[in-house]
Amino acid sequence: MTDTTELTANAPASSEELNLAIAELEEYRERLVNDTLSMAQKAKVMKAQALASLQPQLAQLDATLESLRQQQSSLTSGN
Repeated sequence: MTDTTELTANAPASSEELNLAIAELEEYRERLVNDTLSMAQKAKVMKAQALASLQPQLAQLDATLESLRQQQSSLTSGN
């Protein structure tokens, strides 16, 4: 996976790099949720409880994704 900390901390990133980082983070987020829910079901843990335990990581991923999307937007509007 691309080191997104590098992309958010160092500028400028190319549009292609931003697209790749966004796609990879979206895939990771989806996989994290799906894997957690699958494991919760096997362990007979309630879905809401499993998602609540994921909330801090999801919030961080969402904030990073938003930051990357803003960078991408400013990059494309600047051209």
